Amino acid sequence: MPEWLVLTLAMLAACAVVVLITVVRHRRASDDEDITETPDVIEYMTMWIGVVYAIVLGLAIAGVWEARSAAQDHVQAEAVALHEISERVRVYPPDVRDRIREDVNAYVGHVVTTEWKAMADRGEVTERGTELLDRVRADVTDYEPTSDFEAQAYQPLVDQVTAADQARIARAESTGATMPGVVWFGLITGGVVTVGMVFALQIRRTARELVLAGLFSALIAFLLFLIWDFDAPFSRGVAASTEPFLNLFPGAGD
Repeated sequence: MPEWLVLTLAMLAACAVVVLITVVRHRRASDDEDITETPDVIEYMTMWIGVVYAIVLGLAIAGVWEARSAAQDHVQAEAVALHEISERVRVYPPDVRDRIREDVNAYVGHVVTTEWKAMADRGEVTERGTELLDRVRADVTDYEPTSDFEAQAYQPLVDQVTAADQARIARAESTGATMPGVVWFGLITGGVVTVGMVFALQIRRTARELVLAGLFSALIAFLLFLIWDFDAPFSRGVAASTEPFLNLFPGAGD
C-alpha cells in the first residue's frame, strides 16, 4: 500500500474517531448538563498537556531527521572515498590501476543494485558487499610501490580505503529504526491523552468545533506518521538515496 494512502487513511480515521465520539457523547449527555462551564483546572491541564506533547513531538521529529541526515552523510563519505581511490590509482601501472578500478566499480554496482534493497527489506548489509570491499582493500594494500611517486600515493590510498570502510560500517549501523519501542509507546499514549483532553473541554456538536477537533487529531496523526516515515533512514518514503554513488559512478546502476 502506498505510504501517501496510509497517511490519508490514518488522518481520516483520526478525524472520524473524534467526530464519532463527540456525537455519541452529545447524544448520551443528560438534559441538565451545562456544557458551557468548564473547570479552570481542566483548561489549565489541557494547555500544559498540549505544550509538553508538542515539545516531545518536536524532539522526536528532530531526532529522526538528524538520524536520516547522518545516514545520508555516511553514504556521501563512502562514495567520495571510493571515487578518490579510483582517481588516485592513475599513478599506478595500467594493469594494477585497471584491476583496482574494476573492483571499485564492482563494489559500487553491488551496493546500488543489490545491497540497497537488502538494507530496505532486511535492515542489513550483505556479505557479498563486505567481500567486494575487502578485495579493494587487498588490491591497494598488497601492491608494492616501485617508485617514489607511487610511494607518495600509497598511504593516501590506504587512508581512503579506511575511510570507505568506516563509512560502510556507519551505514550498516544506520539501517535499522532509530526510535526505541518505549518512545513510540510514549508518543502514541501522549497523542491519545492529548486528543482525549479535547473531550474534557466539553466541546459541542457545532460545525466549527467538530472541524477544529478533527483537524487537531489529523495533525497529530500526520506528525506521528512523519516520525515513523523518517525512523528508517534507508526505507519508507523519505529515505537516504544512492545519488552520491550514482553521481560519482554514473554507470553503477546499469
